[in-house]
Amino acid sequence: MTTTNSAPRRWKVWLLTVCGIYPILAVLGAVLTPLMDGALMPVRLAVSVSFAVASMVWVINPFTARYLSGWLCR
Repeated sequence: MTTTNSAPRRWKVWLLTVCGIYPILAVLGAVLTPLMDGALMPVRLAVSVSFAVASMVWVINPFTARYLSGWLCR
């Protein structure tokens, strides 16, 4: 008997990504804005995006994939 792993629907991946990235960006904005007040916008964006992507890849995505895998692959 073979099992077929179906890929999650794109809208579900999108929804989980939005739900994960929104709080990360809100916290980063609140924390980094006072710390990087004099920095140029490209520098602030580079720092924010780096932290946000790292959080998504190593914390948020594994958590949501593990705990919501049943819903994702339906």
